[in-house]
Amino acid sequence: MTIRRFLAVLPLFPLTLLLGASAPGTDANTAPSPAAPTDAQALAQAVTALGTDAGPTGARALVEKVEAEQRAQLASSDAGAAASVVQAPAAPDSGTAPDAVVAAPAEDARPVDARALAEALASKDAAALEPGMVPPMPVPSREKAPPFGKLQGLPRAQDLVARAKLEGNKLVVKGGKSAPDQVLTIDPGLQASLTKIMENYQVPYGAAVVLEPSTGRVLAMAEHSEAKPELRGLPIRAVYPAASIFKIVTGSALMEAGVSPETEACFHGGKRRLNERQLEDTERDGACYSLALAMGKSANVIFAKMTSKHLSADALKRMAARLRFNREIPFAQPLDVSLAYIPEDGFALANTGAGFGDVYLSPLHGALLAAVAANEGRWVDPVLVEPEPFMPLPEPEPVLTPTAAHGLTRMLEETVTHGTARGVFRERGFQVKDAVGKTGTLADREPFRDYSWFVGFAPKDHPRVAVAALIVNDPKWRIRGSYLGREALRLALERIPAPVEVTAPAGAAGKH
Repeated sequence: MTIRRFLAVLPLFPLTLLLGASAPGTDANTAPSPAAPTDAQALAQAVTALGTDAGPTGARALVEKVEAEQRAQLASSDAGAAASVVQAPAAPDSGTAPDAVVAAPAEDARPVDARALAEALASKDAAALEPGMVPPMPVPSREKAPPFGKLQGLPRAQDLVARAKLEGNKLVVKGGKSAPDQVLTIDPGLQASLTKIMENYQVPYGAAVVLEPSTGRVLAMAEHSEAKPELRGLPIRAVYPAASIFKIVTGSALMEAGVSPETEACFHGGKRRLNERQLEDTERDGACYSLALAMGKSANVIFAKMTSKHLSADALKRMAARLRFNREIPFAQPLDVSLAYIPEDGFALANTGAGFGDVYLSPLHGALLAAVAANEGRWVDPVLVEPEPFMPLPEPEPVLTPTAAHGLTRMLEETVTHGTARGVFRERGFQVKDAVGKTGTLADREPFRDYSWFVGFAPKDHPRVAVAALIVNDPKWRIRGSYLGREALRLALERIPAPVEVTAPAGAAGKH
């Protein structure tokens, strides 16, 4: 175990009580015997042993079960329960059941931080996993510690957009004595228009990203905060719950598991939260949607049911990793990693598949998710600085099969034609022809924050732009993410001419 990993788990010392590791006596002034390990050594040994037995995937599940035992014992009225022991549960992928006995914690022991510990355990063998299968850091709990509360601005030295000056119709960042100028891909007019919308509606926090799907060129990265006007970097921060935007990941995994957009399921309730009984098919299921319509109407129960029936934690993790969750995305400015904690099984896994999990997304990453469907399943990294003419562009990476990408587009179309964004996209004079997308809405309670998303692209058959829009509102709001997303699509398509179709002259017909 490296020093970095050891220090990462050192605050979690109470686990040694659970693992039966040797610890000093009750007298704090009494040194441990030479044969007994110190507290730090015991913790290191316990973490190493548990990670080896459980494996990087099963470690979190094992810790969650140990923590559940701890909670049950602490709640017990039996005064002797604290001294009792419980058999350690077998990790689901360990191959053999561990023989260790888990000691109950002392009454004054702090609760085990299962989330941070499991990430530390999993990281032990993370090098052997595919990129993104293990979060690179502990994932915050949305209900207990929303990361938006720790939002920090982007330093000006790293903020290329803020430093750029308009030269002709280009934004240029001046270089130093030995550094060349950097010409940005940003369209100044589009950037100004989207910023003006957010300023006019006085959004507390807002960000809009527009990019060209086929090349990854970022055409706009606009932002505004009425609450903190000095705050910069909103489009590249991943402190916002992904909410139902994560249904794009779940839907992609379902299609690659053999579920088609036309597959139907019936449901009841689940608009704002889910419970385990809703995962069962019952007589109360009064409505039936196809997977495509469930995407359009953001039917949480259907996504939870289908996650439970058709997906393993491994399948959802792999799809999230392929779509760049828990992975760094190369970019000219520092870009937060979009973190996703995907539970091992049961209701928690279904809840995450429906968009209620601890998953966080940056607006730039949101636009890139839409671009995958627009690119027929290929991932293209974002570009902010115009490359030199002689520099070859990276090859797109296939992350979805073309069939899955087309099915995903079919599902995203329902959002605009029959689903949650139907009204805003039908507003007279502001329609966007052949647009597709996904909305997402989720709120923090204390303090109240309403996160409102739209990601999508247009036109459906020949995509020219992909967008992401996010508004973080107070209880009183004036616009939401779907409005800003529609305007981003509409204004971008007005500024980017459609490709000219070259046809042979009529008189040339039949000539060779």
